[in-house]
Amino acid sequence: MRNLAPFVRRPLALTPLIDVIFLLLLFFMLTSTFSTFGEIELSNTRKGSGTVDTTIERYFVQLGTERLTLNGQPTTLDDLASSIEAGQVLVSLDADTTAQRLVDLLHRIRARDGLDVLVLE
Repeated sequence: MRNLAPFVRRPLALTPLIDVIFLLLLFFMLTSTFSTFGEIELSNTRKGSGTVDTTIERYFVQLGTERLTLNGQPTTLDDLASSIEAGQVLVSLDADTTAQRLVDLLHRIRARDGLDVLVLE
């Protein structure tokens, strides 16, 4: 037998739909990152002639997750950029150094003119 009662459409409940939308919004806000990414130019090393030019000022930077030293003295990124003048900068990386930390360092150093930066392996 067929049901002869007319079809009654119930109104759509919007409360569960709004709850789901807020949950999705909260999920995407908490899982997204708000850090800015930058590009840096990396150049190939030049083949040495075997002679050392002693007139060039050289700086040795050691970079780690928590450590930053300039010629063996602890420093910060802000102080490092102001301490280095024209010359060559050798950057040595600790095993725990992140790529973002290296990019931050290179971005600050490359802002200075007359510096030749070499990242050691």
